[in-house]
Amino acid sequence: MHHPAAGRPAAPRSVASRRTTSPRDALGRFAAAVATAIGLAGLAVPVVAQQMPRERPAQPQRPASPSAGDLTRYNASVVRVDAKVPSDATSAQSLGPDRVGTGIILDDRTVLTIGYVTLEADAVMVTTASGKRIPATAAGYDHATGFGLVRTVLPLDGKPMPLGDSDRIRDKQRVLTLGHGEPEATEIFVLSRKPFAAGWEYLLESPIFTFPPVNNWSGAALIADDGSLVGVGSLIVNDAAAGQPGVPGNLWVPVNLLKPIMEDLLSKGRRAVGANPWLGMTTETVRGNLMVVRVTRNGPAEAAGVAPGDIVVGVAGEKVADQAEFYRKVWKVGPAGATIPLKLLKDGDVRDLAIKSIDRADHLKKAGGI
Repeated sequence: MHHPAAGRPAAPRSVASRRTTSPRDALGRFAAAVATAIGLAGLAVPVVAQQMPRERPAQPQRPASPSAGDLTRYNASVVRVDAKVPSDATSAQSLGPDRVGTGIILDDRTVLTIGYVTLEADAVMVTTASGKRIPATAAGYDHATGFGLVRTVLPLDGKPMPLGDSDRIRDKQRVLTLGHGEPEATEIFVLSRKPFAAGWEYLLESPIFTFPPVNNWSGAALIADDGSLVGVGSLIVNDAAAGQPGVPGNLWVPVNLLKPIMEDLLSKGRRAVGANPWLGMTTETVRGNLMVVRVTRNGPAEAAGVAPGDIVVGVAGEKVADQAEFYRKVWKVGPAGATIPLKLLKDGDVRDLAIKSIDRADHLKKAGGI
């Protein structure tokens, strides 16, 4: 998993060496990234790159959209989610035992959030926009998408937000975002729909990337112009644009991924069938190689002899070049429980290892109730 930043998971960190940069150079790169993002979105927004103040980067002035309307009308649909996780839980070390995020009301007792907020939680509290605090439970979690569902003990006093069609969200489209505690929704725009792969065995083929970045992203609502929910906030990233490095933004998990599994998450706490095989190994691309940087204690990879520093060469007789290709080929072998044949460069030798995969949910501490 990834490490928390200010209570919220941050973008994956590179293990490549870092060099020091002057503030002026950093500001110049920021200005160039802003100009690139605005150009990619096709917006006529003036940005002054050479006359930026030394103290902080200039923020582009975005013209208000005539269709935005009252930006406070969504406030009653967004809640604060507080979760407490046992210190011995698998995710406690990387995500912390006390977590805070945003949730979106789906019905009078169901709240949708990003799953790492409530993962392995044994106590959850939901605070509505009116200030009402309601005890809740972590009802379901899906590792493949990252979604989490919460069920409250008592009915919520807010307004449910309907699920929209996230497949209709396109580049350059204006959308709104709202996180808990914010006075009103904020207008942002879609920068790209491109695959996203991360070291914790996570791959989304078409997430939503937006610009400019917002700092209240964990579980925040991404709202289409018809008022429907189309995405849930997951990360802040530094490569939100397709083919243009260095453009910051946020990643949102599309809600269409929730629709086929929502009943399973509410009734069983997880998807009933089709869970991806989980190996329990974190990888990062280092100097063009897919390197194992961490293995989960008592996980399948550790049991098979995988160790940090090993380099993944192939899966089931096929070469792999990056994380996305690695996951696709692992998942093609079979569902959770399948034996995954890996070829690794280990201590200078190429070795074949067979890893008996499991469902990620089986390795997690079961969520507690009230």
